[in-house]
Amino acid sequence: MGQDIKRSETRIKGFLDSEMEFQLLRQLGASSYGGSSIGECFYTSNQIEDGIPDSWVSKFSILAAKQESDAQNRLKKNHTISAKGQFLKASNSYRAAEYYTNFNDPKHQELGLKARNCFLEAMKYSEHYFESISISYKNIKLPCYFMSPNNDKKKRKTLLVVSGFDGTTEEEFMQRGYAALERGYNVLLFAGPGQMDTLRFYPETYLEPDFENPVKEIIDYCSTRSEIDMDKLGFMGLSFGGYFALRAASREPRIKSLILNSPILNLHDYLTAFTGFDPVFMPDEDNFSLEDIPHIPSDVMSERDKIMSANLMGRFGQQNFKDTFIYLNEFIVGDEIKNIDIPCLALVGSGEGGEPEKQFNEFCEQVPGKVTKYTFTQDEGADGHCQVGNLSYSAAVYLDWLDECFE
Repeated sequence: MGQDIKRSETRIKGFLDSEMEFQLLRQLGASSYGGSSIGECFYTSNQIEDGIPDSWVSKFSILAAKQESDAQNRLKKNHTISAKGQFLKASNSYRAAEYYTNFNDPKHQELGLKARNCFLEAMKYSEHYFESISISYKNIKLPCYFMSPNNDKKKRKTLLVVSGFDGTTEEEFMQRGYAALERGYNVLLFAGPGQMDTLRFYPETYLEPDFENPVKEIIDYCSTRSEIDMDKLGFMGLSFGGYFALRAASREPRIKSLILNSPILNLHDYLTAFTGFDPVFMPDEDNFSLEDIPHIPSDVMSERDKIMSANLMGRFGQQNFKDTFIYLNEFIVGDEIKNIDIPCLALVGSGEGGEPEKQFNEFCEQVPGKVTKYTFTQDEGADGHCQVGNLSYSAAVYLDWLDECFE
């Protein structure tokens, strides 16, 4: 006689599409610090059509709305701890949905603002001190979050964190900020022009190569806060942020330690490694514009690649693919790398590929200051980009290093 019993209906399945598989891993990894639940991620992923962006957006939007509604219902009953957790997960689910939307689709801004609003709701019930602030830069205001273990105004070591092309400040709290707060750091999460958070309010902005300029404004602000020990000011850059932070540190002497995950000296070469060729030299007849993309047959360019190409062009403020890579040639650190004589930690995943490893090694060879380097491996569950598969171990590596720098 058979037994009518089984362990679970949930099945652990991923995607054949490599980018969607990584995005699922990214979402699963956020469970380390309350940004997702493993069961909901797998339930949702099992409803998604493999490699179909619209399906991903639809299913993660449904999950986010469900989590947000649950948070609001718990809040009405004064279950603030439960509500906070649900708002955090909703924020990150909206961010996941946002990832696969076209930058000029109104849904992109809508999902991004929902992610922000859910995060702000969660922070009302945080055990840490929290401020949502904005810092003037040119004719815009950069969105930032300042956090401290508590509001006692005690001077503390501080970590500045900037993400890259598609990361957000809310995600960085779940991936890095919470771990730093646990260890007694102030944390300032910020975004520059053209980054995801800034685009929600200023869709006309685009990524700029001279990132030392917005960073100057950020550090000027830091110098006005009594809680920030300017002699213990660390700066961490993630993904494209590995370029932004490196470029800034080579020109901004007030940064006292630098964490690059991973170091990027030349953003053009880094992105060319994704395309497999340099679009700067593509024949004009092969070039395509933002206006062309909707008309390209799906058997020539997949819907996923259409969205990613449009977002690449739009986020760099260019109208066609070739001009985007011409502009990318301005995103270099240059000889100013010789100015960096502060302690540096260079991180990379063994599974990230040849170009990230190449630039990782070039950084370690060229920077004159003391460099500690660490390569995350597959057996650590951390070989992927930004170690999304094992965020807590990644935090142990870079925050233990930073603690020792500031001892």
